[in-house]
Amino acid sequence: MQDIFIDTEFVTLGQVLKMTDAISSGGMAKWFLSEHIVYVNGEVDDRRGRKLRNGDVVNIPGIGRFRIVVNGASE
Repeated sequence: MQDIFIDTEFVTLGQVLKMTDAISSGGMAKWFLSEHIVYVNGEVDDRRGRKLRNGDVVNIPGIGRFRIVVNGASE
């Protein structure tokens, strides 16, 4: 599992898809989520605006598993 470090309270699922190179532009998020299964904390989620906070885990099959880590936050 890889950590994705952010400096804000949350990041959207669409932003994570771009940060992990699953998509090349933010405009592709809706399409990607309609064509691929993505798991957030073990549950399928297709909302590109889903807010991901510290400790959330995103699993993108074929790409990887990623944990959201807010810089300076402790679990």
